Amino acid sequence: MRVALLAESFLPHMNGVTGSVLQVLKHLQREGHEALVIAARSGDADPERTASLHGAQEALLRSVPLPSYPQVRVVFARAARLTAILREFRPDVVHLASPFVLGWQGLAAADALHVPVVSVYQTDVVAYARRYGLPRATAVAEAHVARLHRRSTLTLAPSSASIGQLEALGVDRVRRWGRGVDGDRFHPDRRSDAWRARTAGADRIIGYVGRLAPEKQVADLKALTGIDDARLVIVGDGPSRPELERLLPDAVFTGHLGGTELAEAVASFDVFVHPGESETFGQTLQEALASGVPVVATGAGGPLDLVRSSVDGWLYRPGDLVDLRARVSDLLGDDAKRRAFGVAAREGVRDRTWEVLCRQLVEHYEDARRLRPIDDALLLRGAIRPDVPAATSSARSWSTYVALGDSITEGLCDASRMPAGNYRGWADRLAQLLAHTTRAPGPFRFANLAVRSRRVRDLVDEQLPRALELRPDLVSILMGANDLVGHTVDVRALAAQVERSVRALRDAGSDVLLVTPFLPHRRAARLLARRFAAYNSELRRIARDTGSILLDLDSQPAIGEPEMWAADKVHLRSRGHRFLAYRAADVLGVPDAEALSGLDAAFHVDDDPAPSGGWLTRDVLPWLWRRVRGRTAGDGILAKHTAYVDLPTGEGRSRVRAT
Repeated sequence: MRVALLAESFLPHMNGVTGSVLQVLKHLQREGHEALVIAARSGDADPERTASLHGAQEALLRSVPLPSYPQVRVVFARAARLTAILREFRPDVVHLASPFVLGWQGLAAADALHVPVVSVYQTDVVAYARRYGLPRATAVAEAHVARLHRRSTLTLAPSSASIGQLEALGVDRVRRWGRGVDGDRFHPDRRSDAWRARTAGADRIIGYVGRLAPEKQVADLKALTGIDDARLVIVGDGPSRPELERLLPDAVFTGHLGGTELAEAVASFDVFVHPGESETFGQTLQEALASGVPVVATGAGGPLDLVRSSVDGWLYRPGDLVDLRARVSDLLGDDAKRRAFGVAAREGVRDRTWEVLCRQLVEHYEDARRLRPIDDALLLRGAIRPDVPAATSSARSWSTYVALGDSITEGLCDASRMPAGNYRGWADRLAQLLAHTTRAPGPFRFANLAVRSRRVRDLVDEQLPRALELRPDLVSILMGANDLVGHTVDVRALAAQVERSVRALRDAGSDVLLVTPFLPHRRAARLLARRFAAYNSELRRIARDTGSILLDLDSQPAIGEPEMWAADKVHLRSRGHRFLAYRAADVLGVPDAEALSGLDAAFHVDDDPAPSGGWLTRDVLPWLWRRVRGRTAGDGILAKHTAYVDLPTGEGRSRVRAT
């Protein structure tokens, strides 16, 4: 793969953005990918810089320093110039690292070449503008961030707080992608008694690492002055350093540290403090945790996902400096607790390696490459693009679930480990996943009202009334494919019927999982692609307008691969049903759904029985004969679970319960 990385901030200025880009370059080289870095020109080239690029090409552009912060440089390159650079490199994907000015120009260049764009949200420029007291600039920044990320093929955000911020700005298609930590460099073994003695004498050390700028709120650390036998040590540099040195005359300012010097300093802290409320992630917190140092951080932004309060540190109330002092004093005053928190801190980040994170990043690149052609095709028709679900932290506590739909939801052709004539299906599999993760007391209750060959009118006339009688917490709807393959269809009228059904369920208090119909990747299916795209665009609007949960399978192209489909070429085989169940579980917030999916697949050699007879005589001719007679495969078929089935949340057997 050929990856062009546009870095808003880069060498020689080291910060979180630069560090992430360097780690990505290292991984891309190790995996045999080719990379190009486009960044601001700053100073002369040197051998160390060249080595740090890990074999990547580099295109440096003229830049100007920010007046109040000369280490940060801004590139004002013409989009035409960037287009020429990208055209020559021929990237498969463009990676925008913390995009704002250069990122916007790069986005325009990528659009001109129809190259997918992955934007990595790392800097909360909106909060920075607000912190600097610029109300007009804040509104401009919000509009710019929203516009830029909505145009990106995919946006990666490092924390649940930053995902929520982007979604509040109307940004769609946001995925969680955190940051790795170098667990070898940042390690408890780096702790140095000699460093501690040189820096703070016999005092315990309250440490901070980061840029010294107003948005970091380092001045809040004044609340920690005067704690007995403790010394505040501040590592880092920036425009606020002179003012902070006057404000904190007893603190030790080390200036910028890097490499093993930084690792030694962090591991030598007793407590790490982080007062900034506008962090999208908080890499220095992660490095402190890897060093076995408990963290006290503000309960806002990125720290919410990194610090396990009362396990490996404390989260104090944002802006409550009395609480900050109390939390730090608590850890300094209890050696046993501080040691226990430190051990938990190291264990908590053991698996957050850059290798794992960069493998995830390459998977996001692949998703963007699949999505870009779909986006371009939909844009020509004025349709809404498919949305990639954001990762959610945990499943809601549903206790009752009803599935509505046709043969796909009934489970036709999913005979894996089922008695003859019985089918399982994605919805039944999803119900079991939800049952094992529910926090509600008692059994998990499930009904499947889907029947093969049913259409949207059957959803409205038969399945919806029964679903409303059952009063479920959660309802899934996958319906419309049988209508869309008909001779003629009014897509908008069809979607309007679905919308009325969704609104009725939402008004009754049910959450709704709306699933977009899909087609196999076969030449014949292309004749129906336009209808399906238009219908799915309507479903996206319905989900947005009704507050429903959307599983958008247009953003999961693997569902169309031949190995997902049964021998009849119109239904999913067991592998396809498993794929669909775990994608649904993921969007519903089932913990570790992706990992469980891989584990489940490892236990299955696809055990679908080999069908007898040829496709024409076995599948096509019976279908034609039913059509001639005005019949369907679902005539006389009843839903397999018209009443609730109780699924135990622990060991035990399911039992039918009349309702």
